[in-house]
Amino acid sequence: MAALEDTDPAPGIAERLAGWRNRIVAQPRFQRWAARLPLTRGIARRDGERLFDLVAGFVHSQVLLACVELDLLEALRAGPLPPEQVALRTGLPPEAAETLVRAATALGLLRMERSGRVALGRLGAALLGVDGLADMIRHHRLFYGDLSDPVALLRGEAETELARFWPYVFGAAPGTVPPETAQAYSRLMASSQVLVSEETLRAVDLSGTRRLLDVGGGTGAFAVAVAARWPRLQACVFDLPPVAEAARARFASDSAGARLEARAGNFREESLPEGFDTISLIRVLYDHADATVAALLSRVAAALPEGGRIVISEPMSGGARPQRAGDVYFAFYTMAMRTGRVRAPERIAALLEAAGFEAIRVHPAARPFVTQAITARRGRVR
Repeated sequence: MAALEDTDPAPGIAERLAGWRNRIVAQPRFQRWAARLPLTRGIARRDGERLFDLVAGFVHSQVLLACVELDLLEALRAGPLPPEQVALRTGLPPEAAETLVRAATALGLLRMERSGRVALGRLGAALLGVDGLADMIRHHRLFYGDLSDPVALLRGEAETELARFWPYVFGAAPGTVPPETAQAYSRLMASSQVLVSEETLRAVDLSGTRRLLDVGGGTGAFAVAVAARWPRLQACVFDLPPVAEAARARFASDSAGARLEARAGNFREESLPEGFDTISLIRVLYDHADATVAALLSRVAAALPEGGRIVISEPMSGGARPQRAGDVYFAFYTMAMRTGRVRAPERIAALLEAAGFEAIRVHPAARPFVTQAITARRGRVR
C-alpha cells in the first residue's frame, strides 16, 4: 500500500478546497447555522430539498406505478374528471383516490382544477406521448424487488427477478427459452425500441446503406423504422428463433415487408450472416460482459466488408463525469440482470479498435437518457 500511496498524485487546489468544504458542511452545527444565515439559507434549503428527494424517491416511483397500473392517466386523456369519477375508474376508496391524486399532482403528473376536477398535468400528458414508457414502468415491478436490498445486490448475493426475466443474456439455448418469456421480452422491446429507434436515426444518417443487418434486433422495431425512412434500403433482423419468428409476423403486415426479413441464430455461438454493408447493435452490448462484447464485435468485423459500417446505440456511462441515466439507473439495472454493464463511449471505442474498426465517431445525443450512438468503419483486413 505504501508504494501505491507514494505514486498517487498530490491533490490539486480544487480538490483540497472541496475536502475542506465537505468537512465543514458535514457538521450538524454548521447545517443549523447555514439554515438561519440569510446568505446561506437558500443553499441550505436547496441541498435539503435535493436530499429529501433522494430519500423519498422510491415513494415517487411507486406513485407513478400506481397511476400507470390503475390506468389513471389514460382515463384522463379525454379530459378532466370529478373526484368521484376518479375513485370509480380506479376502483379505489374515495380517501385513497384523493391521496393518490394529491401525490400525483405534487409530482406534476396530474393537475387539480379550480372546479375540483382532476386533469392531466404536463408530465402525465408527456408520459402518454412516449411509446413504451408505461410498459417499462409496469416492468419495473421486477426491478423494485431486486433493489429491495441494494447492498446484497452490490455484493452479488441477491437472486434477482431480472436475471430470471432475461435468460437469453446468459446464452440460453434457443429451445430452453420458454415461449412466454420470449413473448414478454419481445413485447417490452418492441414498445421501448420505438423511442430508441427515433433517437438513433436522429443521430445517425443511414442514407448510404443498402443492406442493414440488425443483430439482436428483437421483433424488428429498428428495422421497420429504418426501412420507413429510406425506401431503397433492405433490412434483416438476426435474433433467437422465437424472436425471429415474431419479427417475421410483424414484417408480414408492414408496408415495407418486401424489404424486411428475419434470420434465426445465436450471435454468442454463430457467425453472423454476410452480404450486409452495415450492422447495427441497438441496446445489445450493455447486456453483456466485456468478453462477450469483444467476441461479438469480432464477429461483426468478420461479417462486414472493408469499409463496412457498424452502428452501436445504447445508454452509456458518463465515464469521468458520471451521469444519472447511465451511471445510476442503467448501471443498477444491468447489475440486477447479473450480467452486462454500461460503458463509457471511450471504453466502447477501445473495444471497437481492438476488433479492427477505425473512423470511430461518438455522435451527439439529444436525449442521452434514452440512448447514445457510436459508429465506426471496418478497417482493412490484415
